[in-house]
Amino acid sequence: MDKEKIERAVRDILEAIGEDPKREGLLDTPRRVANMYEEIFSAINKDPSDDLQVFFEQAGHEELVLVKDIPFYSCCEHHLVPFFGKAHIGYIPRNGKITGLSKLARVVDTVAKKPQLQERLTTEIVEALEKQLNPLGVIVVVEAEHMCMTMRGIKKPGSRTITSGVRGAFQSDAKVRAEALQLIKF
Repeated sequence: MDKEKIERAVRDILEAIGEDPKREGLLDTPRRVANMYEEIFSAINKDPSDDLQVFFEQAGHEELVLVKDIPFYSCCEHHLVPFFGKAHIGYIPRNGKITGLSKLARVVDTVAKKPQLQERLTTEIVEALEKQLNPLGVIVVVEAEHMCMTMRGIKKPGSRTITSGVRGAFQSDAKVRAEALQLIKF
């Protein structure tokens, strides 16, 4: 990441909006923004499936594994303002192939740390689990509030966008999907 280039660009933006980048309160802003961008866009070009460590368990568990209410923060690629919310991830292991629960949260973080669309974020989480775990089924539900709808444009604070991605057993079996959705709402 070219932090010096970001700093120059932030100074240009401050000037373009009529501010003085040499004003006391703004002197360190370009550096702060560059450091922030380094952090919030740290997963550009990273494969989220690399976050999933695979374990083989003797228990042979082939029932739903669900982690819900995983918080995330991302940045809308259309306006470069935040959107934030929570993700719910469920999968049904195949042949005892599971991952650590924290790894599911790590996948969410990785996918969120780049300029993003909620729809793509949802799909990338699903695809990472499919690629690395080859489960019998995957379900991902993402709920988020988008600041591009809250603080600008239509200005509708509190509105939430919900996206989902379902594959395998969750796609083909309505009872399996209904069970997962009920547990997510619970």
